[in-house]
Amino acid sequence: MFRTLRPDAVLIQAVIAGALSFAHLHDLAAAAGQDGWKAWAYPVSVDLLLVAAWRRMRTTPGNRDAWLWFAIALIASLGANVATAGLLDMTDVPAWLRILVAGWPALAFLGGTLLAHTAHPTPEPDPDPVPVPEPEAAVDLVVERTPEPAPELPSAEPMPVEVEPEPAPREERPEPVRTVPAVAVPPALLAHAQKIADAHRAQTGAPIDAETLRTRHGLPAALADSIALQLA
Repeated sequence: MFRTLRPDAVLIQAVIAGALSFAHLHDLAAAAGQDGWKAWAYPVSVDLLLVAAWRRMRTTPGNRDAWLWFAIALIASLGANVATAGLLDMTDVPAWLRILVAGWPALAFLGGTLLAHTAHPTPEPDPDPVPVPEPEAAVDLVVERTPEPAPELPSAEPMPVEVEPEPAPREERPEPVRTVPAVAVPPALLAHAQKIADAHRAQTGAPIDAETLRTRHGLPAALADSIALQLA
């Protein structure tokens, strides 16, 4: 299948501009004394230098040499267009213009050689990607921790403990053995003797004994003993 040719306005405009610039350069070179095939070689040289500089500018951005030679070729082309627009007498070209036209081949050869032999910057190879290690399966590690020693407590001196003296054991007095009185005591006498015994205890703090009863009341010893035994 054949592709359908579509007219491109930009391409058509470039062809027209190139043809006009080519004709102007040819006319200027012929007016400057370059006749025959030499007049046709000048526009080819200018356009080739312009294209070479443009290509180097695209492949090497920021190249100052390419910008310089592009400007020189553009000035030569633009100058020829302006000169042939009626501003210059083509039958009487000034000497300085003849010198420029005559020196153009050497200038174009220098520019083409420099553009052709300028080393292209070699792009640095991308560093090898560092292989990313695959994540290992998680392994639960049980770490036995050594029990830390208990902190040493400061040695405290024992506090003196006051020991209370144990109470002396109470001497248990044997209870007096009560014997049945040998002499019967009348209740009235026993009640009177009880009052006397209470009064004696209140005064002396000790129970009354049989000797005191007998001495105070003149009682017989057997009767006094019997009363004291019952009052104890």
